[in-house]
Amino acid sequence: MGSNNPFFKIALNKASKWLGKPGRVLKLVVDLSQKIRSVNWKEVKGGELKEMFFTMGRMLKAYATGKYREVPWKALLLIAAAVIYFVNPIDLIPDWIPGLGITDDLGILTTVYKSVSDEVQKFVAWEKANQISIEAL
Repeated sequence: MGSNNPFFKIALNKASKWLGKPGRVLKLVVDLSQKIRSVNWKEVKGGELKEMFFTMGRMLKAYATGKYREVPWKALLLIAAAVIYFVNPIDLIPDWIPGLGITDDLGILTTVYKSVSDEVQKFVAWEKANQISIEAL
């Protein structure tokens, strides 16, 4: 999963440092929200991908605020790294390249989401069981 991508390795390194800093994680969630809103999801046919990002952002936010801690460290690390990769405009394919710039970001997202989907589904079930409204990031 992105193991040959030096930019994803950088994102993993940052994620490992930031996860212990709730304020930094919450800032990352804000950055994620802003980036999600800046993408033309119709152009990339990414409605489902957009929802994946929102769900992973809510999961990070719940973790950072101490509301949800039932997630393995590795899954959390991968989620945070995927978000860092997404919000960073300079990566394997820079975001400013029309039509292509976001493709590597979506590839990383999809790969990470698939690898942690069981944990994400547990989080979604926790949200529903606790009647937590799915608020915008």
